[in-house]
Amino acid sequence: MIAEVIINSSVKTLNRTFDYEIPENLDVHIGTRVFVPFSRKKELEEGIVVGIKETSEFKVKEIAGLQEEQINEDYIELAKWMSHRYFCNISDCLKLMLPPGRTSKNILNRVKEKRVNLVTLAKDEDEILQDIESGIIKSEKQKRVLEFLINNGNATISDIELFTDASSSIVKTLIKNNYLEQNSTQIERNPFLNRKIVKTVDLELTDEQKIAYNNIKEDGKYLLYGITGSGKTEIYLRLIGKMLKQNKSSIMLVPEISLTPQTVDRFISRFGEKHIAVLHSKLSIGERYDEWNKIKSGEAKIIIGARSAIFSPAVNLGLIIIDEEHDESYQSEMTPRYDAREVAEYISEKKHIPLILGSATPDMNTFYKAKEGDYQLLTLSKRANNSKLPTVEIVDLREELANGNKSMISKKLYEEIRKNIDNKKQTILYLNRRGFSTFVMCRDCGYTVKCKRCNITLTYHKYTHKLKCHYCGYEQDEVTECPECKSKNIRYFGSGTQKLEEEINKLFPEATTIRMDIDTVSKKNSHEQILSKFRDENIDILIGTQMVVKGHHFPNVTLVGVIAADGSLNIGDFRANEKTFQILTQVAGRAGREKDEGRVIIQTYNPDNYAIEFSKSQDYDLLYDTEIDIRKQLKYPPFCDIILIDMSAKNLKELKDVSKKVHAYLKDRVINERFGVLLYSPVPSPIDKIKDRYRMRIIIKCKYDDRINNLLNDCMQEFYKMKTYTSRMAIELNPNNML
Repeated sequence: MIAEVIINSSVKTLNRTFDYEIPENLDVHIGTRVFVPFSRKKELEEGIVVGIKETSEFKVKEIAGLQEEQINEDYIELAKWMSHRYFCNISDCLKLMLPPGRTSKNILNRVKEKRVNLVTLAKDEDEILQDIESGIIKSEKQKRVLEFLINNGNATISDIELFTDASSSIVKTLIKNNYLEQNSTQIERNPFLNRKIVKTVDLELTDEQKIAYNNIKEDGKYLLYGITGSGKTEIYLRLIGKMLKQNKSSIMLVPEISLTPQTVDRFISRFGEKHIAVLHSKLSIGERYDEWNKIKSGEAKIIIGARSAIFSPAVNLGLIIIDEEHDESYQSEMTPRYDAREVAEYISEKKHIPLILGSATPDMNTFYKAKEGDYQLLTLSKRANNSKLPTVEIVDLREELANGNKSMISKKLYEEIRKNIDNKKQTILYLNRRGFSTFVMCRDCGYTVKCKRCNITLTYHKYTHKLKCHYCGYEQDEVTECPECKSKNIRYFGSGTQKLEEEINKLFPEATTIRMDIDTVSKKNSHEQILSKFRDENIDILIGTQMVVKGHHFPNVTLVGVIAADGSLNIGDFRANEKTFQILTQVAGRAGREKDEGRVIIQTYNPDNYAIEFSKSQDYDLLYDTEIDIRKQLKYPPFCDIILIDMSAKNLKELKDVSKKVHAYLKDRVINERFGVLLYSPVPSPIDKIKDRYRMRIIIKCKYDDRINNLLNDCMQEFYKMKTYTSRMAIELNPNNML
């Protein structure tokens, strides 16, 4: 028999199968991971069997050996589908479906089970006690060790030494005399350790929740469209509980699990930690490996995680939920550039299981599909605990400047923060720019300090006195003299979360504050510690970036302040208004979630912008109706698809030459084969240099189908035939980030 093997490589020319003979002594099937001789290399290569056939037309070598982990056959088909749709190697996709730590070619450095040597009794307790009483065992230390293990069952040698004051040699003597035995036992690295969880039960559903819950059948695609605080999570809990009773698994994706520990706590308090596995980047690789094994064994039937959790080896999968489905993080910006929502659709259709997308501000493409009947629309228009939506007030920062207020805090927001502090209520201040100043400029010659590797201004971080690039991580000391004209007239412009925190501390010196951004959550569990401290210690003011927007429920938060609502309006993206509305609505939803009424202050230089105006009433339907008309006229998604061909190289001349060749190839195919597309000429990307690589792009507008997909895959193959030295090319379908 012959195995068709995919070699574990990102080299495009190796994105095909190679035939190998299956030795009679090896059990090989589709999904088996193997070691094979390849080319003239001395070292064996890793591969995955994706097909079995009787014979080969080639003279073939034998499979040399098997690897530990196997991949389910269903995921092989998923990887093939992803490879074709997202223009990457099948092996790139298969890596997503392997346990954490099992993708490295260095076998010796792979993650292993955490094991510990446990000492246990080798004889019956009564027999040991009889030997002690009869004097057969005379040593007092030996007696203490045996009595300790009779009372405690088993222990490590270090624990025995600690609690009995007996040395390891005493234990070894007892093992030699067959009173004890030592065994290696796997222990689980528990990410839920030290959590204080209070058991909860199902809550009474509102009439709207009952209708939504009862309309979700055994398969199909659903959009759960509910305002903030409407009880979407309670419906998720009910559905997952229903799956548990049927002995089925559920996958629940959230935008970034490490930022929403409250979600995990709610699930553990309802179902207990035994049934739950959590997968996200803030866990150690060992913890992720153990969680993966819990899922694969069927012990964990509730999988909560970020986008990559969609590939977890769930046993008897019965349900997929994607919460906050509008969030950009569900689309990967690294190879393979997949969209977790599309992957979830594929899996749900293949397995005939329900897929639920939930959001208060759905992605417009998703909402359009629901309007067209591709998804069943389930609406929750009221908050579950009968609390009111917060009142929203818009402050015109132009008027603040005209009245002489150059502070980051408007007069109205100052008054409301003061009122909250006096009333012992909590406040969240949102500013989606970290750091102290967003750019540094010489006021004499206009020189702006930029990253040496990227064409982007450096951000000043006051606490470390460093200028940092938020794209590549480059940093340098703060600038006191202009490198161009030697002037000392250096000015730090713009405002970030560090500067906001400093200003708040000056305005309200008696208030307690805490900051949450990428700089403060770099350490493990730091995100959870910040949120727990804010909640448990009733800290007055939480200052943060988008991290404070997602899914948090703080009963004592009654005020939310948006410091600068204009940032997302100026991102050079046709979705700028949609994204602005989503952010403002989500952050506003953190206020007044219990009995106390919530207030939201939105500061802006564009108070007449319709996205900001509609966020005042939190009317998504009005935004959708306005925005969808504009997109229809301009032929933007969902009325067409946008394909971004992103090219980069270390040499600008090489990049320009390659871009022209790629465009010429596409233009020739489009004209001669009569593709109905809009093909634009290559232009520099908005950020035209990142990490020492120059960047250009080609944009295509079209209705995406198999014919277009084949054209783009052909284009990718043509690119790799070109004589390039440092060039790279990536193709993205409807990318979230147009920069």
